[in-house]
Amino acid sequence: MKKEVGLSAITPKSTAEIIADQLRDRIVEGYFVPGEQINEALLSSQLSVSRGPVREALNRLCQEGLLISRPNRGVFVIELTDEDVDEIYGVREMLEIGAAEIITAQTAQRRQEVSDALVKIASQLPAAIATGDWARVSRLDLDFHTTLVASVGNSRLLRAYTTLATESLICMINPERAYPTPSTLSHDHMAMAKLIAAGSMNEIHAAFHRHLSGAEDHLAGTLEARSRDHHGPVAATAQ
Repeated sequence: MKKEVGLSAITPKSTAEIIADQLRDRIVEGYFVPGEQINEALLSSQLSVSRGPVREALNRLCQEGLLISRPNRGVFVIELTDEDVDEIYGVREMLEIGAAEIITAQTAQRRQEVSDALVKIASQLPAAIATGDWARVSRLDLDFHTTLVASVGNSRLLRAYTTLATESLICMINPERAYPTPSTLSHDHMAMAKLIAAGSMNEIHAAFHRHLSGAEDHLAGTLEARSRDHHGPVAATAQ
């Protein structure tokens, strides 16, 4: 009798998932600005697909918090205020520090495992910065912090954090502007990763607070300017 290898079938993405993925990228890259309406009929025409999968894709992004549905008006890219940014980054800091406290209370081997995973992500930042791939920079940035929280193994904590991470992507529309000092970005993340292995909560708390509060202060000041720089909507391409 053949042994079960524990593999599962690879399920191809649906059309709605593909559209949602591409729209998410367009929103994060700033092609759709905060407050802009996403026209379901126009997208359906541009993509040469029926309105069903487009509607499903838009519903997915509404559930993620990137879009908001207004009755009798349509679907719009969410708009965040300076106060929203303060709240998002304030709660992010609380959750990330809480996650770090749980991890630092574990064995040195476990701390090193988490640190290694974070170092692996941080090590990809220099190349992304050098090529000006700011969408990738923002993704790696959030992957770093989400990986820290996910390492705790608490599904509810991760669920709460994922919502904040999604809202952070909205804060970082036009990612090039979101990072005023890109030269220090990879250094800061690498330092935070290594502090997890060292296990000093005082140093971890200071480093994460400095990083997140700095990002918060800068992003709060770019919201209005970013809304003025509208690149114009760019359609996704169905596959």
